[in-house]
Amino acid sequence: MTLRAPKLSLLVFAFGDFAFNLYWQSIMLFLLFYYTEALGLSIALAAAIYTAASVWDGIANFIIGMVADRRGTQAGYGRILVLGSVPLGLACILTYAPPPSGAWGVALVIAGHLLFRTAYAALNIPYLAMGARISVDSHDRALVAGMRMVFGTAAWVVVARGTVPIGAWLTGSSAAGAYLGAAMVFAAIATGVLMLVGVTYRPAVEVEPQGLRPSIAASLVALARNRAFVTLNLAMMAMIVAVTVLNKSVLYYFKYVVGDDAAGQSALAWMGLVSGMAVPLWMLLQRALGTRGLWFLAAGLCMAGLALFAEVEIRGASAMQIFLVAMQAAIVGLHFAFWAMLPNTIEYGAHATGQRVEAAVFGMAALLQRIAIGAATAILGTSFASAGFVANAEQDAATLAAMRWTLALVPLGFLALSCAAMWANPLGKGVHGRIVRGIGAENP
Repeated sequence: MTLRAPKLSLLVFAFGDFAFNLYWQSIMLFLLFYYTEALGLSIALAAAIYTAASVWDGIANFIIGMVADRRGTQAGYGRILVLGSVPLGLACILTYAPPPSGAWGVALVIAGHLLFRTAYAALNIPYLAMGARISVDSHDRALVAGMRMVFGTAAWVVVARGTVPIGAWLTGSSAAGAYLGAAMVFAAIATGVLMLVGVTYRPAVEVEPQGLRPSIAASLVALARNRAFVTLNLAMMAMIVAVTVLNKSVLYYFKYVVGDDAAGQSALAWMGLVSGMAVPLWMLLQRALGTRGLWFLAAGLCMAGLALFAEVEIRGASAMQIFLVAMQAAIVGLHFAFWAMLPNTIEYGAHATGQRVEAAVFGMAALLQRIAIGAATAILGTSFASAGFVANAEQDAATLAAMRWTLALVPLGFLALSCAAMWANPLGKGVHGRIVRGIGAENP
């Protein structure tokens, strides 16, 4: 069994995350804001649409992961990226197409969002499963996770800083038209990148399961018995709720509390930039602390920052940007730790249960992630709506205070929960390496 993969192939594969994040960061950073500020939907309706689409996204990811493991289509994953890249790009453009007013317009918004989420899942799950085949070495996987984050944060910067300017330059039209123009540009770039990754992908290892492939029920049982997978994903869900509430509050906080829309877009761009700069540091720390230890360090830094924000009210644009950039430097450590650990739960599960499932691991993780994103969006929408938030209107003092406390306390509480879940995770430093060496000894 070949354990290490050529570095160039790892880097080209990781570059695929640039394409996926052109889509993902647009959806995460701007779509809810686009619904309320450009389309004029109420925050409650916009949050409900976003939450429903996130849950459906998770279901689609789960189904695709289960089917992929059952059918054993690993060899064709590169072909799936090539063939699916154009439909995914068109679905993204449709998501930002300004709809007509009234009930039919809302229906089109929902349909476009669901179509995009389905197309995204159809390509993203195969891409993630490819990562389990490009190498089984934990250091290779940490490199891929780190470089994926570097490329992903580069896409974040492009989306955060370029969405409105690029869209307005291309279309020369209204706010809604600007978002559509940006979606067209991002879709064109992402399509080319995904085709490149699909054409060049070559798995470095072939780890075919012995005997009959697991049924969906057997895969679910294997995942449920995989303590590393369960505890990691519980920690991830709590972390995702915290980070999503924080990130989705940024544009609203700058518009209504700080009073500077442009500074909010700049803050998002700086957050993405510092993410890319911080990844190499987290990669170095991972070698010293282990991935599990890295989680506790990153979460502790985030919690300290949120506690400070709860104590000190920030209304200046520059001070808020500095706070968010510092928070993002710590948050990226949590994302890196999750993506570095998730593939390792495959070998842990195979060792613990005798059942190796790959795409199902990523499909279930995606389902749980999307549920967490939907829950966070619902929490944010409910909190803002109950405080009397109305889009494009001046907010009273009580509403602004509620927005601030939502931004501070909700992430703080959920990050504490993530640490409790990670404490129960068995993948301490060196554990995965011993498992892989044991598998190699059994299958020389």
